[in-house]
Amino acid sequence: MLCAQIGVEPEFDQSAAYVGGWLEAMKEDSRTIFRAASEAQKAVDYIMARTAQADRMAAE
Repeated sequence: MLCAQIGVEPEFDQSAAYVGGWLEAMKEDSRTIFRAASEAQKAVDYIMARTAQADRMAAE
């Protein structure tokens, strides 16, 4: 979703391995996905704020 918002084309060539890694992590600790989602949201918020800042600076 973030890639679409900021115009970055994602690469899916490692998607199966990525999902497999998450499945293994969640088998070990079911709370992993909630911690990851929280950290991912922080990253998205940061990137979106920096993108907005760059857009404002470009418009000046």
